[in-house]
Amino acid sequence: MLKKLVVLGAVAMTISASGCAADYKNNPFGLVYDGAITANEPNAVNIHQVTYKLNGLDIAANVYTPKGYDKTNKYPTIVIAHPNGSVKEQTAGLYAQRLAELGYITIAADASYQGASGGEPRGRDFPANRVEDIFGMADYITQYPGVDTERLGLFGICGGGGYSFKAAQTDKRFKAVATLSMFDSGRVRRNGFQDSQLDSIQERLAQAAKARAQEAAGGEIQYAGSTKFTKEEAAKLPYALYREAVGYYNGNYAHSNADGRYPVSNLLEFATFDATAHAELINQPLLIIAGSEADTLYMAKDAYEKATGTKDKELYLVKGATHIQTYYVPEYVDEIVNKLQSFFGNHL
Repeated sequence: MLKKLVVLGAVAMTISASGCAADYKNNPFGLVYDGAITANEPNAVNIHQVTYKLNGLDIAANVYTPKGYDKTNKYPTIVIAHPNGSVKEQTAGLYAQRLAELGYITIAADASYQGASGGEPRGRDFPANRVEDIFGMADYITQYPGVDTERLGLFGICGGGGYSFKAAQTDKRFKAVATLSMFDSGRVRRNGFQDSQLDSIQERLAQAAKARAQEAAGGEIQYAGSTKFTKEEAAKLPYALYREAVGYYNGNYAHSNADGRYPVSNLLEFATFDATAHAELINQPLLIIAGSEADTLYMAKDAYEKATGTKDKELYLVKGATHIQTYYVPEYVDEIVNKLQSFFGNHL
């Protein structure tokens, strides 16, 4: 039972989709979203695969430059943080490309210890690391030719939304902040999804401490988030978020670098993390976007209520959308991009 409790505290799972193999569509950049760039061409949005150092680790990132990019000009720029268990080639890349099409320079990087970025053990998922990853993207992109450092925005999706909400509390390089389908990873790992596992936290902490002791002694790393589900098994999961993860993370949008695994011991760091603690420190314009049917909406509403330090905030609901659907469904993506265009256009 403990293993299941830990697994359900994560947003990304490795699920057997019964024949839905990853389809990279022969994309030379490894992008798996619809309408992805397949080649860099003159007078079009281009993608630049870059690496940089962050706390001794090699970070893999994609920088998107807008049509007609001229490094002697100055462009508004947006840092984009990906969901838990995801990588830069999935929904973060989709929104990075769409925003670049609107004239922004954008950057999406794989989190430390995840994706194509460096770090051992693989999948290590500490809140402090994910917030530092956002700071690191800002460090890198503000040195990039053509970036207007006075027009720097931040956009986080799912877990990346929670970490962006935390990063914006202190990093005032970000002049405007938006989140999509915000997910407070600390709250979910600590309390369970929809606060459903409050009575098991001590038991799960004991399990995490035991796993860390095993690692320290040179033993095997215990992982969560990698339980295999068939489609039929996934259909029986209690929340739409996890059920719909089957179709996204293991269907047409699967990526070999996004397996969702993280060490069980990571709960020791997550248990005391709260993305909304000190929310009053956010004084930048804030846009919180969520699907009206998302079972994660309670976290977006909580963040909105606690962000008392900004005079310009909005909770925008995408009618009919669930959490995962905001990652890829064309009509919802179009609506979200239009909202981001208005928000960042007014504030950057």
